Amino acid sequence: MPASWPKNPPHREKAVTAPTDPRTAAAPRAVTASRRLESLLRMRDLLYRAGEVLAWPKMDLLIRLWLAKIFFVSGVLKLSNWSVAVDLATHEYPVSWMNPTTSAALGAGIETVGGMLLALGCMTRYAAVPMLALSLVIQFSYLPFDSQLYWALAFGWYAVAGADVLSVDYLLRRGLADSALPLVPAILRASEWVRSHVAPYYRSIIRLYLGLALLGTAGISPLASAQQWLPLAAASTVPSVLAALAGATLITGIATRATAAILLLVSPGAAMLSDDWRFQAYALMGWIAVLLLGPGPLSLDHWIESSVRASLRRLLNLARDSLPHQPRVVIVGAGFGGLRCASRLARAPVAVTLIDRANYHLFQPLLYQVATAGLSPGDIATPIRPLFREAPNVRVVFATVTGIDTVERSVCADGKRIPYDYLVLATGAAHSYFGKDAWMQWSPGLKRIEDATEIRRRILTAFERAEETADPDERRAWLTFLVVGGGPTGVELAGAIAELARHGMEKDFRNFDPADAQILLVQSGARILPAFPQDLSARAQSALERLGVTVLLGSRVEFIDDQGVRVSGRAIPSRTVLWAAGVQASPAAQWLGVAGDNAGRIKVGEDLSVPGLDQVFAVGDTALSMAWLGQPVPGLAPAAKQGGEHVARVIRAHVEGRAPPPPFRYRHRGSLATIGRKAAVADFGSFRLWGAPAWWLWGVLHVGFLVGVRNRISTMVNWFWSYLTFGGSIRLITGDRSR
Repeated sequence: MPASWPKNPPHREKAVTAPTDPRTAAAPRAVTASRRLESLLRMRDLLYRAGEVLAWPKMDLLIRLWLAKIFFVSGVLKLSNWSVAVDLATHEYPVSWMNPTTSAALGAGIETVGGMLLALGCMTRYAAVPMLALSLVIQFSYLPFDSQLYWALAFGWYAVAGADVLSVDYLLRRGLADSALPLVPAILRASEWVRSHVAPYYRSIIRLYLGLALLGTAGISPLASAQQWLPLAAASTVPSVLAALAGATLITGIATRATAAILLLVSPGAAMLSDDWRFQAYALMGWIAVLLLGPGPLSLDHWIESSVRASLRRLLNLARDSLPHQPRVVIVGAGFGGLRCASRLARAPVAVTLIDRANYHLFQPLLYQVATAGLSPGDIATPIRPLFREAPNVRVVFATVTGIDTVERSVCADGKRIPYDYLVLATGAAHSYFGKDAWMQWSPGLKRIEDATEIRRRILTAFERAEETADPDERRAWLTFLVVGGGPTGVELAGAIAELARHGMEKDFRNFDPADAQILLVQSGARILPAFPQDLSARAQSALERLGVTVLLGSRVEFIDDQGVRVSGRAIPSRTVLWAAGVQASPAAQWLGVAGDNAGRIKVGEDLSVPGLDQVFAVGDTALSMAWLGQPVPGLAPAAKQGGEHVARVIRAHVEGRAPPPPFRYRHRGSLATIGRKAAVADFGSFRLWGAPAWWLWGVLHVGFLVGVRNRISTMVNWFWSYLTFGGSIRLITGDRSR
């Protein structure tokens, strides 16, 4: 056990002096076992839900189109051969209680109009009811066929449940329910009630009906002679023993989905040997419906599941009541490390409090895209609270942390004290001006959304000011963009500004050519991207120079003001200076009263805990960890994620009374940096990429790492549009113009 773990952790101090309660000792393990069972049930539910949401709408559309085609073609044939239709209604299949002409007209009308509505999924319920009646009339007043019984079963479903999402009904349902049309909202509310309360029981009816057919096929009397009422022919190709077993399980509703899956595996081979494959196709549709829709509430499966869930809730409540209190985990910062730690503790027997001064998680690697008008802030930021909707043990606090009391074990945030048993600091880093903080107002850095929108304002304002002025020297100063720092952020900023100037605004201005803009990249070292291999640094510099960026190597910034920059004794007039040269950690070390390194990072142990402080951890840019083969872990997003995940494992092991995980080891997956729309560099150790292939890989990985489906989709759309149109799509000047 690590030295930072006390023998009696804070949340178990009462158990030291009081007699040991077996319930209390077993409570963490009971909670863990219960939550594992709960996770298995949730995974199963997600699998079933995926089938119902992804597969069933397509199956629903297929069934509707198939039935619509059968009825519509029949109706069209009757209308095009009206005399024959009347003659058939008179002699071949007369309806004793209806005039032949009326019968033929009504049947043809139901088939044509109902077929069209069914195919579109428009007024599906009202089309299904007469088609259901017509199917039953044909079955019991003319010739009985299995297909007609399946029609009736399907139309009964559509009468109570309606069409699924691939339908006109679904598209119009919400708008009509809130419309001013008379009676329509009330009708839709009644339909919704039927769908919610009756449709689940109809699922059980489908299962029971197919189970009876299987038992009839197995020769069980009197079901075996109910040819007119049960689709015996469609189920006849299932072997008798299997039919008897499957029929019994379907009728009782136990192992329903597994039974349907077995029948689906057996039925295709039997259908190939059948004389009439159409009946077997209907049977296949029936098994698929049972598999995707489930057994319904009138089943042993439903009863067993309800009992297990009720017992699970009681067990969890008992285990929680047995604990003195749930261990309190406070995570400061919702960046990559803090968010990963919170997500890994979302199902643990702990109470998590996630504190951040913003209400969103920011994907920092794409901030430069916001700064250069390529993306909007909403594309790379995701609200935090929706991420934990399904995690009741996680509480999100919107506040700014101002200090930590390690004696009272509490965090001070906006004047309030938040107690902790475990503390995780993932507070990230800020800009470092190497003691020249006065430069901050003239050269903003890039760490927050506010920084990105401020840089975007300055870049776009520079072009507007260049358009307004008639002084050549003033225009040249406005069109000179200087980026300090040749790391990934500086390289990406310089390349994006060059592309915006040369390709994005070539026809937007009248008094100058934006391509005349001068972009300077100042690097104090001997090469840009010093963390990359030398050959990739050289390729990146060549790519920047092809874009028109001037790279100043071995150059130092000596002074910055509102007129420009002095670089190694040379004065460069520039109204837009951007800082990407250095970072420093947050004041977390000062909060804890411990020494930090030159960048303010907290030195942590092998388990990422802070030496000398019980249950306090630091991850990401806040921590100095030598877990990369004896070297400091880099300040990258993957490193922060791995650190957050490791701390979550350490805390879970401690809470659940298990052995701690092995010491933290950072696994470097590679480094990437982009230069422009067709150029990037990627270093994966023995494998390296550059140019367009590296750019595509960079784009795919960054989209994949974004949090939230909406962010991924919007980012891809904006990127694709910008790629085709050669322009920044979010060219908005916002903020304080007086600055």
